[in-house]
Amino acid sequence: HREIVKTLGRLKFRTSYGQNQLQHAKEVAQLAGSMAAEMGLDVQAAKRAGVLHDVGKGLTHEHEGTHVELGYRLCKKHNESEIVLNAIKAHHDEEPHYFPETFLVTAGDAISGSRPGARREMFEGYVKRLEKLEELAMEHPGVERCFAIQAGREIRVMVEPEKVTDQEMAQISEVVARRIEGELQYPGQIKVVVIRETRAVDFAR
Repeated sequence: HREIVKTLGRLKFRTSYGQNQLQHAKEVAQLAGSMAAEMGLDVQAAKRAGVLHDVGKGLTHEHEGTHVELGYRLCKKHNESEIVLNAIKAHHDEEPHYFPETFLVTAGDAISGSRPGARREMFEGYVKRLEKLEELAMEHPGVERCFAIQAGREIRVMVEPEKVTDQEMAQISEVVARRIEGELQYPGQIKVVVIRETRAVDFAR
């Protein structure tokens, strides 16, 4: 319906923690649709529910009520499906998930909002976590440089070959890994790779 499309378009000019809300809606639709396809569910219903789950945010500046209430009323008025209506309420725990597709919308919403760089506060926290990871490894004697890569899921520690032997490399990787476990909070696991490089250079003239 034209009114829904118009309201959805307003999300282009709305942000949440620095994340553009129209882009967020598109991401949630894409994620929910992809997961629905993998699970053999209704792909179009999941995409539609994903793109409309926050449509009420296009109305909050001119109407009373939360974006959940406003979005629910707008979509109900224009006869959107029960899956769309349930997704709007369920992703904020205002009612249970009655359809498998609405679980996917809630999951897509969480993924889109929490990925590194999506939101300003999270991005700043993410950068600080990478810096802390590198600082922690640099404190170990014999470490020359280190780089956090793979969005912080791996840290490469370069040691000075004159100060660290091959036998000591395993000890360094273990010590750094235990310190990361004890001092940092992070999702999943972090791989610690210690690299000792010796080069001999000469010139043929």
